[in-house]
Amino acid sequence: MNTLERFGPLLGRILIALIFIVAGYGKITGFDGTVGYIASTGLPFPQLLTLGAIVVELGGGILLITGWQARWAATALLVFTAFAALWFHNFWAVPADQVQNQTIHFMKNVSMMGGLLYVVAFGAGALRVGRSTAAAAGAGNAGRVTA
Repeated sequence: MNTLERFGPLLGRILIALIFIVAGYGKITGFDGTVGYIASTGLPFPQLLTLGAIVVELGGGILLITGWQARWAATALLVFTAFAALWFHNFWAVPADQVQNQTIHFMKNVSMMGGLLYVVAFGAGALRVGRSTAAAAGAGNAGRVTA
């Protein structure tokens, strides 16, 4: 296994997860503001949704970095990100002065969904919590997809 195959998935998971961890922490420190923003969009139970967003973003981000249950974490983050893109960045339904900003945020979410889908499809890679010592050392091709 070469260096890119070994460390690339870990670095990719870290880079994808950072935005979720930072956003989750921001929701904790700015809880009331997040609740107000969610309430302003017309969604019910804004406090509960804020708590749910914190759990998904922080929990999913941490799981993604560690690689433990990475496919499940990536799936949860993918669904969360799709919902956020459609509900909070609906560039097709905002005033003209907000279209460019919301389009950028929508496309950012679409790009993040692409990275998350990659983790769902191919897993966490070689460096992850819960990987056996033999597998980590490169013994055998267990779990490796070949053409």
